[in-house]
Amino acid sequence: MDTASPSGGLSRRQLIGGAAILAAVIGVPVAALRGDLLSGDSAPSERRRALLRQVSQIVIPATDTPGAGDVGAGDFVLLALDHGLEKSREPLPADAPAAFARHARKDGSLDQATWLEAELDARAGGDFLAAAADRQAGLVAALDAEAWGEGGKDLPWRTVKALILTGYYTSEAGGSEELAFELVPGTFAPDVPVTPQTRAFSSDWTAVDFG
Repeated sequence: MDTASPSGGLSRRQLIGGAAILAAVIGVPVAALRGDLLSGDSAPSERRRALLRQVSQIVIPATDTPGAGDVGAGDFVLLALDHGLEKSREPLPADAPAAFARHARKDGSLDQATWLEAELDARAGGDFLAAAADRQAGLVAALDAEAWGEGGKDLPWRTVKALILTGYYTSEAGGSEELAFELVPGTFAPDVPVTPQTRAFSSDWTAVDFG
């Protein structure tokens, strides 16, 4: 039961949900979060979860560290979208394209996960998840290029990708394995050689490019 606070504050569900997002971004595996936080009217289908998991893995594939899908970034995205991170629950404008309006939530905001599922299926000619891995990667790459190309600033993919990156780089693997971590910095060195193997520091957010 989603009971609102008598004082008009956060409901129990909002409070628990906010705590879950905080847990996710400080490294608690998404699988450990309460299952009912993705239930009710906003519950994603297993197919949608699988699609977000695969898309996350395409954005950040496994190398010598786990990929974004491996660490549960897809479920993080679904939870974050449900709770409005990255301004994802703002109402659609009255002149929103029909492709967005048909995926509006009851509160008038765009359901980016539903949109992404429909968009990728359409680009794949039916079933994105049934496509070969290289075709899946190509479709996501094409969508990404459009979103950051001329006229693409309003594409919902920008919000989804930002949350994939946030979910990954604030996970245990992303924050402590993919990024370097040094609790106590050493001596100041004004000239440090940087190679392709040099990792950004998780404690220095200015060095992390989430674009």
